[in-house]
Amino acid sequence: MLSRYFCLPLLALVLFGTSGFAVGANAAESHGAVAAEQHEGVPLKPAILFQVGKFAVTNSMLVTWIVAAGIIVAAQAATRNIQPIPKGAQNFWEWLVESLYNFLEAIIGSDLVRKTFWFFATIFIFILFVNWFGLIPGVGTIGWGHDVNGHFEVTRPILRGGNADLNMTTAMAMVFFALWLVWAVQANGVGGVLMHIFGPKGESKGIMRIALIGIFFIVGLLEVVSILFRPISLSFRLYGNVYAGETILESMSTMVPALSWLIPIPFYFMELLVGLVQALVFMLLTAVFTLLIAQHEPGHEGAHH
Repeated sequence: MLSRYFCLPLLALVLFGTSGFAVGANAAESHGAVAAEQHEGVPLKPAILFQVGKFAVTNSMLVTWIVAAGIIVAAQAATRNIQPIPKGAQNFWEWLVESLYNFLEAIIGSDLVRKTFWFFATIFIFILFVNWFGLIPGVGTIGWGHDVNGHFEVTRPILRGGNADLNMTTAMAMVFFALWLVWAVQANGVGGVLMHIFGPKGESKGIMRIALIGIFFIVGLLEVVSILFRPISLSFRLYGNVYAGETILESMSTMVPALSWLIPIPFYFMELLVGLVQALVFMLLTAVFTLLIAQHEPGHEGAHH
């Protein structure tokens, strides 16, 4: 029962993301050699590990597969033999899911959380563990390279932080945007969604009513632009924070070569917190965006939060 929250949603996220990875990888292939020479620190584009026909598998894609498989296997193993009094792994997963459920219920209400919790819980857990996996020693530092001034420099790492690749964050944002459209239509109908965006608010009559219709139509056009930019803002916010964190760790580890093992340690603890905060922010923003379109009146439960 518990593991179903993670298996299918994770597979959908990862498989949807591969199309973006493939596009980014093809671009990286044509410019990878130049970027490797010109860019210092963490490269902007993922490195291609191998290709199956025209489909390129990158190091960031490999990380998402490993994390997704790890979450699915862990959830399945923890819930294979359900005990009335949970302990060990079962206790951890039940505590995590129950805590997320209660947290989201207080924000978006019990009706909406029952419909959408599977996505919000999955996205939070997936982003969190992908962020933390990228902090494991060896990720980004083990791979193929060449000698530079007497020391070995990795130019094509085997693993790279999954959310430090814009393809993956964009894929997650687009999955949410598609689900947002479905939930909006389910809650309001097509006409209700249009009225929610373009319809005049407040009570008015006569000429004032006509004026408000024109004003709120223009406001609705601005709202449409805002809605269309939500996937962009979600993807760039997560990507930018994770990429910046990896760049800081890279810079700290090369600042003083003799102390490369010591200087990054405080920043590792900071990035652990950043990874948690960014997963929480992504989940909260998607939940609030869903609440704003799904609630019908100011008195809707959970709206006062």
